[in-house]
Amino acid sequence: MTRASSEIEAAVEVFVHGHSAVRSRTFPYEVNRFGPLWVMRDAQRNNPRNYRTEEWIARDVAAHEVDAIVRQHARAGFVICAITSSGEPDQPLRTAYKALGYRLLRTEGFFVHRLSRIPKPPAVVSIEHVHTAERAAQLGKITRTRPIGDNLLGDDAPFRQYVAIDGDDIVGRVRSVDAVGATWCADMYVDTSHRRRGFGQALLSKMLHDDRARGSKWSVLTATHAGALLYPRMGYERIGTLLMFAPKSATRS
Repeated sequence: MTRASSEIEAAVEVFVHGHSAVRSRTFPYEVNRFGPLWVMRDAQRNNPRNYRTEEWIARDVAAHEVDAIVRQHARAGFVICAITSSGEPDQPLRTAYKALGYRLLRTEGFFVHRLSRIPKPPAVVSIEHVHTAERAAQLGKITRTRPIGDNLLGDDAPFRQYVAIDGDDIVGRVRSVDAVGATWCADMYVDTSHRRRGFGQALLSKMLHDDRARGSKWSVLTATHAGALLYPRMGYERIGTLLMFAPKSATRS
């Protein structure tokens, strides 16, 4: 296995454990392996109709082999996230899944930050690590999610939420989740009225410095096209692409 291949395999492991930890806030979301594939899905439920869509992760596995494993073991609707390395053509993968009856839902860049050099942009906004129940409740109201529990408000919590504050308002947010010796960066967002003013860079800088101080080896994330323009400016390197496929028949979410 080459160094690049080993790195992306390690980054995939950070991704599945970090992403599943975030999804577990509403109901336990487990990580398992079936042969060469990872799967993230709900823990056992009393009512099978309540299962969320499963996410199967494939790296360097032929499409027909992925399809056979998933259809044998999936217990609910599913998507397949096939991850390619940077510089690796993805058209053959698209063609192979299309031939098996899949449609491409979206593609995202797969990025890592090795935390050796972290930019420190000008202080354009106040950035807070959410430490109080009051701030957690304010964030929960904005995101329409359950507020962060008191057990996750400390400096040593495995799940850390950062917010950008303008006056009394939360105008941006990002979270970092501990995962297998590294960190998973998720849910980066800045209000449309506050973009292009350095708020996103300020959020990431604070998060990354804290990640490094806590001993993280690197930070991993996936990004849409818009995010892919921001993250390299903060030291992230694109190492691959995630292509999400779904069966042409509808899946539940």
